[in-house]
Amino acid sequence: MSGQLILVATPLGNLGDITARALDVLRSADIIACEDTRRTAGLLSHFGIERRRLMIVNDHTEPGQIAPILEALLAAKTVALVSDAGSPGISDPGERLVQAAVAAGHLVTATPGPSAAIMAVSLSGLPAGRWVFEGFLPRSGGGRTARLHELADESRTIVLYEAPHRIAQTLQQLCEVCGPDRAVVLARELTKMHEEVWRGNLGQSLQRVADVEPRGEYVLVLAGAPPAGPSTDADIVDALTARIAGGLDKKTAIAEVAGELRIAKRHVYSLALALRPL
Repeated sequence: MSGQLILVATPLGNLGDITARALDVLRSADIIACEDTRRTAGLLSHFGIERRRLMIVNDHTEPGQIAPILEALLAAKTVALVSDAGSPGISDPGERLVQAAVAAGHLVTATPGPSAAIMAVSLSGLPAGRWVFEGFLPRSGGGRTARLHELADESRTIVLYEAPHRIAQTLQQLCEVCGPDRAVVLARELTKMHEEVWRGNLGQSLQRVADVEPRGEYVLVLAGAPPAGPSTDADIVDALTARIAGGLDKKTAIAEVAGELRIAKRHVYSLALALRPL
C-alpha cells in the first residue's frame, strides 16, 4: 500500500484559525515536513500534540528531501506537509515535492484553510470574480521589468506578495507603469494583533509607506487595467505598418491586427489596401 502526502494549511497568525481536520492530520501523521522545526514544534505544543518526526523542507532543503519522503510514502507512511503559515506550495515550499509525489503515483490531498492571498482579495473591495496571483516579483533585472509591464496591461485584479524592505520600491515601480490613479489595497499582518488593510491608489500608497514604517509581510491587491478605448484607423494603420516592417506578409499582419484590436477583418483589410509598399 502507498502512503499519502497531506498538505496542511496552518494559521497565518491567529492560532484559532486552524481546522479540526488539520489537527487530526498532525496528530496521526508519521512524519511532519516543515519549513522551520521551531515554528512547527511550537504549533504542535500549543495544541498538545506529541512531537512526531519532523523533517525540514524549505527552499534550500526541498530538493534533497524529496527522495526520503518518497521512500516513506512507498512504505505506506502518512506525511503531513506544513509551511510556517498559510497553505504549502503557495509562495512557500512544497510545489516540487507535490510534483514528485504525484509523478510517483502516491495519493496527494490537502486540508484547506488559511491563505493570505484569498483573505486579502476578499477584504479588498476590488473585483474578486476573476483575479490572478503573481506571488513575489523577480527581485531585479529584465525579468522584473518585463513582469511589471505585463501587470500594467492585466485586466484582472492582481495579487502580489512583498517583503517590508522592498514594498516602497515595488509600489514606486507599479506607480510608474500603471499610473498613480490605479486602485490598490495594502494588507499586512493578517489575522495578527496589528492587522492592517489600507485602501487607496498607487500614488497615495507611496506616501503611506513613507509615513508608516513598513513591517510584516505585505499582500498587495491591485486593480486590473481599465478597458482600452476603441482603436482608431490611425491605430490600425500603425499596427499594420509595424508588423509588415517586421517581416510579416499583409495577410498575416491583417489577421494579427484584427485579432489583437478586436476589429472586423474586412475593415483592417480595407486599410491595408491603402498602405504604400515599404
